[in-house]
Amino acid sequence: MTYNFDPEGWLDRQRAVARARRERGEIDDAGLAAALEEAERRYDEMVARLDGTYELPPPDAPLRGGDR
Repeated sequence: MTYNFDPEGWLDRQRAVARARRERGEIDDAGLAAALEEAERRYDEMVARLDGTYELPPPDAPLRGGDR
């Protein structure tokens, strides 16, 4: 399976949305800072989950749900 998700692109789009909301007056400077911080936090969590190599389980490992 190919995983084509671009976390950096996602973060760039989240930042752009937050800045656009600030420009439209939907949020103030504190709201912008909070939105950017939240996007950065979510990005870090996302990258931590995505970073790594998938390893197939051994052939004798139980399948999900315990069925074989």
